Amino acid sequence: MSDLANDGGIKLVMAIIRPDKLKDVKSALAEVGAPSLTVTNVSGRGSQPATKSQWRGEEYTVDLHQKVKIECIVAEIPAEDVADAIADAAHTGEKGDGKVFVLPVEEAYQVRTGKTGRDAV
Repeated sequence: MSDLANDGGIKLVMAIIRPDKLKDVKSALAEVGAPSLTVTNVSGRGSQPATKSQWRGEEYTVDLHQKVKIECIVAEIPAEDVADAIADAAHTGEKGDGKVFVLPVEEAYQVRTGKTGRDAV
């Protein structure tokens, strides 16, 4: 990869997606060579409509939907490639597909080795 990836900086690609698309996204990230990722189960509300359910005879509204948050730190791989891979793999065409964000990372530290900056990624 070129030293010009991400304008020489470090980027955080963060996505909130449907849980059932995680396997597809992990495969897509492996194809673009994304080195690592962190996955967290989250709940959220956006344009996806609320649903009504019943439990023990009581009706309630579910407006916080289960989602998966993916975080991937990249230096050598262009963040745009990672974001595109996630967006393509997570796409269903329905409301609630999620969002992808790309943020600059000010600094990185690798705890075990003490490396910093791009070397830590």
